[in-house]
Order: sequence, then structure tokens, then C-alpha cells
Amino acid sequence: MSGADEDEEAGPPGLSPGTPFYMTPAGAAALRSEVKRLWEDERPRVVDIVSWAAALGDRSENADYQYGKRRLREIDRRVRFLTKRLEKVQVVDPAKQTRRDQVFFGATVTYARASDDADVTITIVGVDEAEAEAGRISWVAPVARALLGARVGDLRRLRTPAGVEEIEVVGIRYPVE
Repeated sequence: MSGADEDEEAGPPGLSPGTPFYMTPAGAAALRSEVKRLWEDERPRVVDIVSWAAALGDRSENADYQYGKRRLREIDRRVRFLTKRLEKVQVVDPAKQTRRDQVFFGATVTYARASDDADVTITIVGVDEAEAEAGRISWVAPVARALLGARVGDLRRLRTPAGVEEIEVVGIRYPVE
């Protein structure tokens, strides 16, 4: 990971520093779970390996020792990154959205592309939760930004590498409490 990945002042990609990191409750729980797993399970296991390898003597040619030390640095770096991210995260529960007729963070939106009349369904989630293959799109992604604030029947213009495409919102869903 580069230093830019750990820049505590950086906001989501494409947005100014200080922009909040919105996340669903499930996304925040997943980050907390990863920190817990790394800190309580993986790190102690690697420390044991490094201790064992260090007891063998010559560390300069000891692959277990060298790999273990490298892995510890990676774990510590990831834990620092996740901890800083969790300090700044703003959890938004889409199930508590009261204006369900409009696209906001956490909405599952079905839209029709004018170019081929195909229906596409996406869920707008936090930057760290995005998984395009699963239809989970970051709220800062171009398609999500085009859809935010829209209602069923609204036409929106989406800039794509192929040019401007028109999309129409055909459905909006939010999870229920």
C-alpha cells in the first residue's frame, strides 16, 4: 500500500479531502470484523512464527523470519488504515430512509439504458463496500452520482467513455427495518 492509501485527510476518490466516508451498517461491521480478525487471529499467529524462526539463529537467510516480519508490517499497515477509516466513517442505514421515492445512499436502483433498452440494477454503497460484479456501486461512481436524487421516471445523462448515455430510473428499493 502506498502512503496515499493511508493519507488520513484524503476523502473518497474524486472528491475533496474531508468528504465523509459513507458506509452501510453491514460495510462498517465488515471493516470492524477485518480489524478484529487481523489483530486477534492473524497477527498473533504470525508473531508466533516469527518468534520460532528467530530462535533458529541466522535471520539473514531465514525465509520464515523474513516473510513473517514483512507480513507483520502489512498487517499493522492495514490495521492502521482500517482504524483511521472507521474513525471517519459515517454509517448510513438505508432501512431508515424515510424518502423512499427518491434515490439516496443505500438505494437499490433499477434503470433502463436508452442505448440498448437493457435494465440494470445496482445498489449504491460506500467506497469500501463497492463490488461492481455484485452490482454494488460506490456512491462516488459516475452512475451513482447521476442517479442520486432521481425519482422513478426521471431521465438522467451519464457520461461514459463511449459518450453521453441517457438512463431512466424504473425502480427504487430500500431495505426494510
